Amino acid sequence: MLTTRFVDGAPNWLDVTSTDLDGALSFYGALFGWRFQSAGPDAGGYGFLQLDGRTAAGAMGTTPEQGPPAWTVYFQSPDAEATAKAAEEAHGRVLAPPMDVMGQGHLAVLADQAGVPFGIWQPGLIKGLDVANEPGALSWVELYTPDIAAAAAFYRAVLSLETAAVPFPGGTYTCVNAAGAGEDAMFGGIVPLAADPVEAGSHPYWLPYFEVADTDVVVADTRNLGGTVRAPATDLPGVGRIAKLADPYGARFAVIRSERPGG
Repeated sequence: MLTTRFVDGAPNWLDVTSTDLDGALSFYGALFGWRFQSAGPDAGGYGFLQLDGRTAAGAMGTTPEQGPPAWTVYFQSPDAEATAKAAEEAHGRVLAPPMDVMGQGHLAVLADQAGVPFGIWQPGLIKGLDVANEPGALSWVELYTPDIAAAAAFYRAVLSLETAAVPFPGGTYTCVNAAGAGEDAMFGGIVPLAADPVEAGSHPYWLPYFEVADTDVVVADTRNLGGTVRAPATDLPGVGRIAKLADPYGARFAVIRSERPGG
């Protein structure tokens, strides 16, 4: 599971971009209780989505020319320059080269071998998110891709991620964890793109999951707030109750009420 004891290769940040930032902030504020705090006058409108004073994500307004609204998952890197170079050598691309972010850390946006955007964050003063794996916070990430083996090889080469096949009803699920962290530290999975039937022909992408107290309530609230239910609430034995959603502007995310030991 995800924690805020971040290690190299594990997700340590995520943010949403939107062509209507005020609308997106209203949506997520009502859905998760997040409150926006500006990162300052030099941050270009970027800010932090906070849950009870703790940063759960970032957010920034964009123009249609910059691409559609989307969530971006960032992974911890000890050396942003080296990670960007490794991505290129593994047949990925550098979409935004490594840069210092006001002394807070170094950021880059890359694309994997299938063209899926993802970020890397080399911690500085900001180590990562303040909260994870509790209601309103990131708890899991999933990569939808046409070639699981190729994706696993890419992220192993670039982020030293390890994969494991876990038995699942109807087959196996490819789980992901940081190098040497062990299966107890799994933070995500790699899934065939064909397993995302709600959008035939969809491009590969990373999907963040947010923990919630009640999946069905969040699904209903998403509809009422103008969002889209991409896949309805579904029980996964031994995992929890999940649903795939999108905000009113098209940024895709998922929610889960996880099953807890003894819960």
